[in-house]
Amino acid sequence: MKVALVFGTRPEAIKMAPIVKELEKRNIEPLVIVTAQHREMLDQKLEVFNITPQYDLDIMQHDQDLFYVTTAVLNEIKPVLLKEKPDILLVQGDTTTTFAASLAAYYFKIPVGHVEAGLRTWNKMNPYPEEINRQLTSRIAEFHFAPTGWARNNLLAEGIHPEKIFVTGNTVIDALLVIVDPNYHFTEAPLNKIDFVSHRVLLLTSHRRENFGEPMAQIFSACRHLVEHNNDVELVYPVHPNPNVQKKANEILSGVPRVHLIEPMEYRPFVQLMNKAYLILTDSGGVQEEAPSLGKPVLVLRKTTERPEAIEAGTGKLVGTDKETIITVAQKLLSDRQAYLDMATKTNPYGDGKSARRIVDIILEKVR
Repeated sequence: MKVALVFGTRPEAIKMAPIVKELEKRNIEPLVIVTAQHREMLDQKLEVFNITPQYDLDIMQHDQDLFYVTTAVLNEIKPVLLKEKPDILLVQGDTTTTFAASLAAYYFKIPVGHVEAGLRTWNKMNPYPEEINRQLTSRIAEFHFAPTGWARNNLLAEGIHPEKIFVTGNTVIDALLVIVDPNYHFTEAPLNKIDFVSHRVLLLTSHRRENFGEPMAQIFSACRHLVEHNNDVELVYPVHPNPNVQKKANEILSGVPRVHLIEPMEYRPFVQLMNKAYLILTDSGGVQEEAPSLGKPVLVLRKTTERPEAIEAGTGKLVGTDKETIITVAQKLLSDRQAYLDMATKTNPYGDGKSARRIVDIILEKVR
């Protein structure tokens, strides 16, 4: 059996890595195809998980847009699929790589397996373009690996046959549990100088396109306020390389005492930072899924989320991008220990670390 896996961004690499490793355990050599939609951040994850792609399409260009990424993936993957003729092609999540690779596989009548299927906001402009990428991939996919029952129900409501949907949990938890190390010590400044015992660290991640401009300014201003009004609080923000993000971050947060603007982190140290943080503020989907397994409350800096399970389970709160709302909710968790524990002790709804095993079992059983 020939199982191809296509991915091109940091989050995809993290969530596909456990499947690559599980296939290798079963003596099935995975056919790894990377598009390099995001070059440097993808390469970091490949190194962490010791994955060497058989094909690197290397499409990333400076200031690339959605038209370019979509057509580049289609054109560059075509000869690979013509040559390799995989029995199934796996994609993950909601990136432009995911949609374009699925479309290419469909043109060659190659079955597509969609990892992390069924997430929805039903708002095609938020997240943009991810919501439509994910919905279109669902129309193409033959196998839908849904992380939760809620995601399965979304697919059923859209007419996907129940025999094609499999609830597996989320592979991000598989990756997380392999990487986390309670005894980890940071070697790089300024993290190695932070007293994580006597100080409470707020970890911020913010990069989504729909938050560019004023929403991001509101987020950064709220974070600045929380640090300035709590003497034992420090903020760590690995700043995304996008110029829209860096400009606002430097305008509002640069030079503020106990605020640390750092370079994007590799996955292994980032997991340890999540584990040592007190509270996480994020617009990242993956962090919403990972943090509950580490007992960390999450404030979701978005107006909508395609991951409502965390909100319903009580491990996260959807706070949007309004400065005063963020301050109010975060300050409550900083001031009220019981409110904090109520979130920190909830069970993660996204899985038990065995998702990749379930996915590979299904592939071996169902793909002919």
